[in-house]
Amino acid sequence: MNRSRYFNYIEEKLELLGLRIVQRGKINILDLNIYSETFFADLLNILLSLELENLNVFKQNIEGIDLVDYKNKIIAQVSSTCTKQKIEHSLSKEIFKDFVDYRFKFISIAKDALKLKSDSFNNPYGALFSPSDDIIDIGMILNIVLTMPISNLKALYDFVKKELGTEIDIVKMDTNLATIINILASENLNESVDSPEINAFEIDRKIEFNDLVSVKDAIDDYKIYYQKLDEKYSEFDREGANKSLSVFQIIRKQYQVLQNETLCSRDVFYHTIDNIIDIIVKSKNYIEIPYEELEMCVHILVVDAFIRCKIFKNPEGYDHVTTR
Repeated sequence: MNRSRYFNYIEEKLELLGLRIVQRGKINILDLNIYSETFFADLLNILLSLELENLNVFKQNIEGIDLVDYKNKIIAQVSSTCTKQKIEHSLSKEIFKDFVDYRFKFISIAKDALKLKSDSFNNPYGALFSPSDDIIDIGMILNIVLTMPISNLKALYDFVKKELGTEIDIVKMDTNLATIINILASENLNESVDSPEINAFEIDRKIEFNDLVSVKDAIDDYKIYYQKLDEKYSEFDREGANKSLSVFQIIRKQYQVLQNETLCSRDVFYHTIDNIIDIIVKSKNYIEIPYEELEMCVHILVVDAFIRCKIFKNPEGYDHVTTR
């Protein structure tokens, strides 16, 4: 689904930005902190329909405040430090005398702020400030992203990609996944799909064994390409030893990572597909195809890996190949 792809990208970029800010801060490289003020202003403008702008553009180094929205009467500080002392230090600044009746928001760009949301704070100038609503961290931002309408989510995805996506394009790596997708996408998949050499009864047993009945229709839709993909893997391996094995290992690795999270089997199945799509589109050797075709091809790969015992547990005596 596009929604999952957009969310995964945004989550990855925001988490990576926070990590880099922390690590660079340890060696006193603070340029990302400065750039993040405007980035998070634009981000929150999209998320919350605000009109925040960087106050430092008009007056440098205003202590305690970085952003202002004159229309909605909001002032905000953007910080890589997230402690009670830091927030109270901001609230103690005389600048609040100039912003009476403005709501103060504290934006933590690198640290989790969940524990602070239930705390109480010294607020000498009586600024409008509710910790549970006005302390914003990456977790809170991602929760909002999860429920955005798809059109707004796409706009946010495009914004984040423009701001934070350049480096990924530079370090793209070739992947065997992208190569097999390019091969598969060029095939006429309507041919030779009526008689797959697989044991449908055994596959149904594995579906039930792994509590995947809710995705059975998807597995049934794509299992018919088993024979065609088997031919393509054979063709693929003639180009180099163990290439098909490397594809299976990538799919299995994504599955294993998700399996360790508290997800139901259905979510593990579909998140594996989303993660594989993400790997492919970031590959330098990926020849772009319509997203619907890419998603279909990845479904074929993941269902095939499911049938071939590469992902999910096998019931006792499982044998996916039909006896000839």
